[in-house]
Amino acid sequence: MNFAVYRDLLRIRSVRTLLIVGMIARFPHSAAGVLLTLHVVQTLDRGYAEAGAVAAVVTIGIAVGAPWRGRRIDSAGLRRALIPSVVAEAVIWSVAPHLPYPWLLVAALVGGLFTLPAFSVIRQALGVLVEGDRRRTAFTLDAISTEVVFMAGPAVGVVLATQVSTVLGLTLIGIATASAGLFLMWFNPPTRSEQLPDAATVPAAAPSGVGEAAADLIGTRDTGASPGARASLLRRGVRRALPWLTFPLLIVMVVAAGAGLVLSGTEVGIVAALELSGDEGELGLVFVAWCAASVVGGLLYGALHRPVPPSLLLLGMALLTLPLAFADSTLELALLSIPAGLLCAPVLSAASEKVADLVAEDRRGEAMGWYGSALTSGVALGAPVAGLLIDATGPWGGFIAVGVVSSLIGLVGFTVSDLARRPATAESAHAGR
Repeated sequence: MNFAVYRDLLRIRSVRTLLIVGMIARFPHSAAGVLLTLHVVQTLDRGYAEAGAVAAVVTIGIAVGAPWRGRRIDSAGLRRALIPSVVAEAVIWSVAPHLPYPWLLVAALVGGLFTLPAFSVIRQALGVLVEGDRRRTAFTLDAISTEVVFMAGPAVGVVLATQVSTVLGLTLIGIATASAGLFLMWFNPPTRSEQLPDAATVPAAAPSGVGEAAADLIGTRDTGASPGARASLLRRGVRRALPWLTFPLLIVMVVAAGAGLVLSGTEVGIVAALELSGDEGELGLVFVAWCAASVVGGLLYGALHRPVPPSLLLLGMALLTLPLAFADSTLELALLSIPAGLLCAPVLSAASEKVADLVAEDRRGEAMGWYGSALTSGVALGAPVAGLLIDATGPWGGFIAVGVVSSLIGLVGFTVSDLARRPATAESAHAGR
């Protein structure tokens, strides 16, 4: 491990400023999840499954909107692409808290579609500002800064919900997010190399073998076979729509979905466990322990000389989530969240690094959008799955459900990646003879 890489990277003013801007832009949404859950459960007097359904609708909207927003950033530039988000965040979340549950679902979907794409924008800009092995450290710093935000955000959400009101809290979240969008537009981080003042980097070509891998995945490599023996029309359509999609990148997307699933399910389980025991005011303690562990894990991972497969990190995080089901107090819940938290930032930074390495710069905004869609799709699945089990069995059922499902995703992802690497390794060895 080489911790000096953090010092060297933070000496770069543009990187340092971008990380600070990212923290400011993400803070409102870090409080929105728990605040929305408590609004449905306490203000609207609904169950955790219904609260999970609202969270799922929001994240479905994000998953659908993220690729379009990313493509818009690639084609029109950051500032023009963020205008719809700034307007929608202020309007929708000022109205949504006053709506009955069915209409809240509709507002949540629209709000998700126009969510401020702060996460993908910051990662895309980091991919432009930093190259090579230093990207691992840069994405780790981004994941760590996110965890720092999530230490404070949920606690602020709980305070707003319990000491003020969830209605006012959600309204403030919308206004704060819109303001963060304006701040991001003002800062206007670079999303392409030509936007750098000194042109310090040049647009990277597609990584070696990506074009061939894409052809293999979609089934359109010219092997002399007849058109009828080639890939289906659907696969050819996918290749035209997503020319940057490769098999390794597809695995990363699935792993990202698994990470979102276990994280959102764990969050709902923690909220439910503390609400059931009447200790929801101590939620901040658990989130601080969980996120602080992620910061430590991220610092260790970012100092590594070699990357670790995201699927293997997901498998470890999911298995370490299972013991949370046996917590009987706030202190036990906080302590048991630490092992799983240690792998949270590494999973997200490893997956982001993979996307940046596998996709050429001119399509990276769209690819990051799809990566965000995969992550939020997992979040959309994790919240209602955990909510259903919590309503049926108690908080422990939510932890078990998301832990088992995400473990299977990580195991399958790692196995498939290993099998895919073997033929390529054998072919390279044969060619070198």
